[in-house]
Amino acid sequence: MWFVYIVKCSDESFYTGIATDINQRVHEHNSSKKGAKYTKSRRPVELVFQEKAKDRSIASKREYMIKKLSRLQKIELIESNT
Repeated sequence: MWFVYIVKCSDESFYTGIATDINQRVHEHNSSKKGAKYTKSRRPVELVFQEKAKDRSIASKREYMIKKLSRLQKIELIESNT
């Protein structure tokens, strides 16, 4: 099982990614060198959205679609999922 996720960074920006273990990935974004370059200078990050995907291919396609959304559209997506 794969997940698409969005984390909110300390500067209020959003980062979208995919992972098989979201908790581990958020931990990596917050405290390890395995975190994305983008989030390293914007710590701490907070998980604000997650969505299941059947496989990596589907997760990657969804990640790409979310990354193309405007900030307002991302906020609407996050709020619609809570």
